[in-house]
Amino acid sequence: MIGKALSAIRSLTVGNWRQIDKDWIEPVRTEKQSYDWRPLIVFVTVCISLTLQEYYGDRGGFSKHYPEIYRSEYGELWSYAWWSGWRVFGYIVLPIIAIWAMPGERIRDYFISFKGVLKHLWIYFGLFALVLPAILIAAQSDSFLRTYPFYKLANRSAFDFWVWEALYVVQFFSLEFFFRGFMLKATAPRLGSAAIYVMLIPYCMIHFGKPMSETFGAIIAGTVLGTLALRTRSIWGGVLIHVGVAITMDLLALSNCPPAESGLRCPRH
Repeated sequence: MIGKALSAIRSLTVGNWRQIDKDWIEPVRTEKQSYDWRPLIVFVTVCISLTLQEYYGDRGGFSKHYPEIYRSEYGELWSYAWWSGWRVFGYIVLPIIAIWAMPGERIRDYFISFKGVLKHLWIYFGLFALVLPAILIAAQSDSFLRTYPFYKLANRSAFDFWVWEALYVVQFFSLEFFFRGFMLKATAPRLGSAAIYVMLIPYCMIHFGKPMSETFGAIIAGTVLGTLALRTRSIWGGVLIHVGVAITMDLLALSNCPPAESGLRCPRH
């Protein structure tokens, strides 16, 4: 039984990574061929994007530049709009500019096609079913309830909740395009399956500040979603599972809050 389980795990991991290497790695270029600028352009873009978001794209930057708006009734929500907007800029706009700078590269090839999405959807539903028990257990901890939802007035009204969730969803699409689309598509021809682990480093680091269990979980999630993105050539399954998990976590946290009509923050916040 243990041997069969190990064999199955090996097939799902090493087996998939070997197939990715076969599907993606291009022949070594000769001296007569032009230099492959793709990895350099991608990694520099990643550094610039994450640096700008760290120094300008957080909510502290919004409160600094727009203190009067931040102190208004919806100031906190506006700060998350700023945060989400910077994710769109850093995770989508800058990469698109970088893609345009790479000869022969097309945006539509960066795993945003819906082709084959329905065929692979069962995999992501299965993954969601696997992580759901862990989410339910984590939802009982104080650190979880203090962290989610990020927007602490999400329970104030339906408007607050749905606007926040819309902003949250947009940044998840942006994140998947950046890490599982942009970083993988442009570097896999050089690195093969190793591109997944290069992507995994910054992906893990953007989770710093969240509960440690979630940050460790991001290592596993990033590996799985990166492998699936290269095998299916699509980011949409990753978007769906990310959104599903995030909304579930918010709803679980809010279930311990006062009624929405009370206008009160969660006492644990």
